[in-house]
Amino acid sequence: MASRPFAEGAGEESPRRLCVYNSGFLTQRRVKRILALAGWQVTLGRPGPQDWVGIWGAAPSATRGQAVANRRDAPVLRVEDALLRSLHPGRVAREAPLGLLIDRTGLHFDARGPSDLETLLMQDPLDDAAQLAQARVLMARMQTLRLSKYNAYDTDAALPEPGYVLVIDQAEGDASVTASVPGADMARARFAEMLYYAQTEHPGARILIRTHPETQAGKRGGHFSQEQVNGRVSFVEGNPAPADLLEGAIAVYTLSSQMGFEAILAGHRPRVFGTPFYAGWGLTDDEHTLPRRQRNLTRAQLFAGAMIRYPIWYDPYEDRLCDLGRVMDTLEATRRAWQEDRHGWTGRNIRLWKRPHMQAMFGQFTPMRFGGKSGARREMVWGATTHLGACSVEDGFLRSRGLGADLVPPLSLVLDDLGIYYDPSRPSRLETLIARNADLPEHAADRARRLVEKIIAGGVTKYAAAPDTHLKIDAAGKPVILVPGQVEDDASLRFGSPEVRSNAALLKRTRDANADAFILYKPHPDVSAGLRSGAVENALEWADQTTDAPMSALLDRVDGLWTMTSLAGFEALLRGVPVTVLGLPFYAGWGLTTDLCPTPDRRGRLVSLDALVHAALIDYPRYHDPVTNTPCPVEVAVDRLASGAAANSRPLRLLAKLQGALASYSWAWR
Repeated sequence: MASRPFAEGAGEESPRRLCVYNSGFLTQRRVKRILALAGWQVTLGRPGPQDWVGIWGAAPSATRGQAVANRRDAPVLRVEDALLRSLHPGRVAREAPLGLLIDRTGLHFDARGPSDLETLLMQDPLDDAAQLAQARVLMARMQTLRLSKYNAYDTDAALPEPGYVLVIDQAEGDASVTASVPGADMARARFAEMLYYAQTEHPGARILIRTHPETQAGKRGGHFSQEQVNGRVSFVEGNPAPADLLEGAIAVYTLSSQMGFEAILAGHRPRVFGTPFYAGWGLTDDEHTLPRRQRNLTRAQLFAGAMIRYPIWYDPYEDRLCDLGRVMDTLEATRRAWQEDRHGWTGRNIRLWKRPHMQAMFGQFTPMRFGGKSGARREMVWGATTHLGACSVEDGFLRSRGLGADLVPPLSLVLDDLGIYYDPSRPSRLETLIARNADLPEHAADRARRLVEKIIAGGVTKYAAAPDTHLKIDAAGKPVILVPGQVEDDASLRFGSPEVRSNAALLKRTRDANADAFILYKPHPDVSAGLRSGAVENALEWADQTTDAPMSALLDRVDGLWTMTSLAGFEALLRGVPVTVLGLPFYAGWGLTTDLCPTPDRRGRLVSLDALVHAALIDYPRYHDPVTNTPCPVEVAVDRLASGAAANSRPLRLLAKLQGALASYSWAWR
């Protein structure tokens, strides 16, 4: 975790008592928990000699706490939401924050007095090379993910034609506005002045007013109205991402909005008419002089101070403090689920036992329906579909701690609006993502590498079985080639292996091409369990040994792998094992495998393993945490699989066998 010069009690032997007079400190469990992890014991009562008084920002209730502190001569701790908070504003939806700003001196948004953040930015050298490099990486990632304080924006919103001046409105009564301009009438006048300057300083340019999310939701008014609209001036339509609006702007005007800070990160030099925390450091054009701030900072230094050093960040999956990177991962996963699910899904061809798990993964924001008319809802169909407008849904590549055929629910599922990953006869969303990732940014490549390291260290494969350390392979010095068996009626063979579709044929081809090798055959777990077809009675005619050892244990002990389309080939690539494919799995045709089957021309681009991993394990699947029952990043899913926290209750083996027996019938349960 990043070091913080103002650690607010973190690391002290016993927590400091924090006396509060705002019920939110007690009723908002996340806030209370973050404070506890940071070293503060929230309590009621009068402060003693060693106690502090906690107040929430500049909320109306803060005056009560300040009055008690004054009477008892107690120090005050000011608490606020961090600058990356949640999907929606707190007034719009009851979402818990992912971090807090905890300040012993003042309020970060109120320049009328000092704050811990201001002191940090003024006095700390902010010259640690590693931390500044981290700041640049996280800034780039924040831009790539288009993150903001609130993240429930519409990815389908039409963006205005670039070349406009962006004027940022704020909610009436907002504390940062009041800190800059006391009085509602003066605030309205100041915003009107800002709009006037935007028009005067950019004659002929379009002026777009961006409304605050709370105003859009009808929770609080703004400072602009239709009276200001004219031929040049208009409001931004819809709810596009702030980062997208900033990208198309030629200039940015703000009073004290956090979007001014985000404008700096996006490369702008915003015109600032208030006194926000980011003003006065040489990165803005300021209407006000801030005498205490006599230092010029770089963007990386400002980001390091305001986003890495100052906040307390929280990991809801592990219930612990964390770094900013984990918060970005969390927001990315949560926002993706909201964007894809908020209008609701209609599921088709989804068996009864799967439906509770599908509901948990895709119905958090709007409950799923199964069958019936879709209306305005999107459709998902289990398996490959050619239904216009529908998405195919399938298990992801890090699935569960147990077999799908045993009815163990998955931690990951993939949605594909173009095709499906195992059907190379047409493009798929995964194929598109892999090709796009040929130019993967370095911060994304680094995440992919760290993910691979975590997967290998945890012994994680699709079914996450624990490694078998007692496996013996007596190869007598011969190169060992692993041949993973497959389910012979599996869709990946029907669609993706035009020449070889049986395990016996795979073994024969492998032996014919590798006469002097030691061939190790591993039947598919579903086949070994008697749940699916694909058994080879005479496997030892071509193989030297058969084994049911976990895949993670085998891949560390072999020199190569031959397969038709098995996911084991992808897992082998992660571990540096050479892979030869006789079919067309998603990972073939990119220059990473030896391909014995012609690949589509659209896969002609060479990609790195990092690019493949990022597309297949980060961009393509959705992950669901079985512990918190919420969307989660891939790293959390890997941790759950490695630790056993993803283990399901006793598998429904009788129902699984019945399902296998009826597989030839159309058990679609529409």
